[in-house]
Amino acid sequence: MDKKKGTLHLRKGMLKYLVAALSVCLVLTGCGGTNGSNGGTNGSNEPANTNQGAANKTNDTSEKSTDTDKSSGEKVTIELWGWGGTFQTKYAEIVLKEFEKEHPNIKVKYTVDQGGTDKLTTLIAGGTPPDVAILDRFMVGQWAAKGSLENLQQFVDIDDEVSADDYYPGVWAEANYKDQLYALPMSTDNRAIYYNKTLMKEAGLDPEKPPVTITELDSMAEKIFKKTANGSGYEQVGFIPWMNQTYLYTQSWNFGGEWTKGDELTPNDPQIVKALEWMVGYAKKYDMAKINKFNDVMGKTGINPFWTGKVGFVVDGNWILNDLTSNAKVKPTFEWGVAPMPSADGYPQTTWAGGHSWVMPKGAKHPKEAWELLKFIGGYKGTLLWAKRADAGNDISAMPAVNDEMKISENPNLKVFVDLMPVAHYRPVTPVGQFLWDETFRVQGLALNGKGEPKKLLDEVKKNVDNELKKLESK
Repeated sequence: MDKKKGTLHLRKGMLKYLVAALSVCLVLTGCGGTNGSNGGTNGSNEPANTNQGAANKTNDTSEKSTDTDKSSGEKVTIELWGWGGTFQTKYAEIVLKEFEKEHPNIKVKYTVDQGGTDKLTTLIAGGTPPDVAILDRFMVGQWAAKGSLENLQQFVDIDDEVSADDYYPGVWAEANYKDQLYALPMSTDNRAIYYNKTLMKEAGLDPEKPPVTITELDSMAEKIFKKTANGSGYEQVGFIPWMNQTYLYTQSWNFGGEWTKGDELTPNDPQIVKALEWMVGYAKKYDMAKINKFNDVMGKTGINPFWTGKVGFVVDGNWILNDLTSNAKVKPTFEWGVAPMPSADGYPQTTWAGGHSWVMPKGAKHPKEAWELLKFIGGYKGTLLWAKRADAGNDISAMPAVNDEMKISENPNLKVFVDLMPVAHYRPVTPVGQFLWDETFRVQGLALNGKGEPKKLLDEVKKNVDNELKKLESK
């Protein structure tokens, strides 16, 4: 395999996968969504409940040995910082055990994440970080900018085992900062629209023709909304553009919005403004108070609103398919389907992806050995081993070749998500990524509740993020 660098990789990878995307016709902190019971992420990209009583445990996956330099021929112990609970147990047995078989000179000490990113930041500042750690890919740019991660480009430049072409374009791009690699993708996910065929049929719509455009979605949704007998709320809703995984980031790309222009952040891009205006239109037309009342009722069910059968269309991730087998409450009594999200007229259907990654924290004591572990667990072998676990559910791998090997496209519902991966967007790789994310939700809430006009609010976001960048640059 030829060795390539970040930007060149991305361009070539994009060309390769954008071709595949044409056949499809056709997005806080992360991601994303593997099955939470396996130590993955939920729909908001927040880590799932990971400690599960194992916060103080470590798991050495080979026999005890002395820490010495690799060049001596003796074993070197490196520390991996990861989620606890079932993830720790299974990952050590399925992936790390195999790594140690192939690398007899390296022993992996598994340390359970205790205190999240705050604790990891403290360890890095104190000069005692683990050699490898799990990190929401959305945070890579921010951590790289503040000098908390080792630059992996130095290893990629002399190692032809890692190539951008092995990953989906957006997934690889999110692991890079200023054309330098700082992480290897671990997992990914994306978003599509789930539609209730039964409600469509009852509304006189063709259940086999889900909406392709925003205009079609608006028209179909209107026919499904049904008020309660006393008219004080809704018995069922057609669509709510801020339910589940549909919020400003999601809809911005459906409207053709761009969050960056070169090195500049552009949260007030005209198409992003249009997306927020459209969302506000729903709040006004269907009455925010009545929608909130409906959402409160849905919240009390303890399951995803879509599975109640009371929602016509909802944007969500591939991970909610796991509810069908892991949640005893979810037993749909209606027909349903999955399709790419509708887009504004004239714009292609798309999605956005999140997920986690493996990084080498700044100050890692054994960088060479850590790189060997990184390229195994973040590469084809480790990714495939993890994908083959019995309870992988509806996970999507960050590597097309692994998805092909697992034949996950044979699942028609999951195929929708896999086919969208080559065109998946990703949140801006910036030192103020978290700040920008928080700002978008702040102004979204204000706009939906009639406390500001979309254009003015997003101009305010632009000013705030630019000021935040200036503060960081002056330090």
